[in-house]
Amino acid sequence: MPPRDNPTARQIRLGVELRKLRERAGRTAREAGGLLSTDAARISNIEAGRLGISEERIRRLTTFYQCDNEPLINALCEIAAERRGTHWFDDYRGILAPGWLDIAELELHATAVRSLQSTTMPGPFQTEAYARTLFEGVTPALPRNAVETRIEHRLKRRAIFVGPTATPYSAILHEAALRMRFGGRKATREQLEYLVEVSHMPTVSVRVIPFTNERFIEVTQPVMYAHGTVEQLDTVQIDAAFGGRFLDSEADLKKYNSLLNIAEHASLNETESRQFVHNIAKEM
Repeated sequence: MPPRDNPTARQIRLGVELRKLRERAGRTAREAGGLLSTDAARISNIEAGRLGISEERIRRLTTFYQCDNEPLINALCEIAAERRGTHWFDDYRGILAPGWLDIAELELHATAVRSLQSTTMPGPFQTEAYARTLFEGVTPALPRNAVETRIEHRLKRRAIFVGPTATPYSAILHEAALRMRFGGRKATREQLEYLVEVSHMPTVSVRVIPFTNERFIEVTQPVMYAHGTVEQLDTVQIDAAFGGRFLDSEADLKKYNSLLNIAEHASLNETESRQFVHNIAKEM
């Protein structure tokens, strides 16, 4: 089987975790290849996510690496067993850039999501009119069909809020994000009203950091912290106008988890935040 040209973020993460285990055990790629009767190049491709690996081989490698973390091993095996074409976002493969699918996949497999937004709403919380304004404002301008496809994809991300497997989602929003009038007063009011509606969902928490806050001063790029089935698979996604990044180092996870904790302590509680959003919507 030839190497994958565009491995998903999940496939890359599987390889990264196998490499971490190998390096922690002090083993070389050549030694790992010898165990599997293959060469170091194949191990490198597996660790880069360019080649898949079976559950049986993962268990052989983790035994060789003296890893006794059974929950982590099981989680890695689950990733290895995943196949493309089984989720809604797979319909957009080859249509949207891989990063769009990676975000949807990250949300789908997360056991909980925390986000911090300073100027815009979290993707799954956006209304059609709000998302349209954002995508129509992209530079250079997108073709009409590309705008419609992006809006469609964004609205489908709401799936994480519904059903028996709904993902707990905690959103912390700076007041600035609530007052940005993307699309005008009507679109902004509609967006804020929808935010209030979503905040009533049992798995959703919305909290606001008001302008009057004097403790939390770091207004960052949009941050999403996705908790994995085991803490070793936690992932941070940093959004930006010209592409996002996925972070998984222990230092980055600790840094952004602390940032979210500080932001949460500086925010209003859920009831106060809901009323705060409602009051701004009435001003529109």
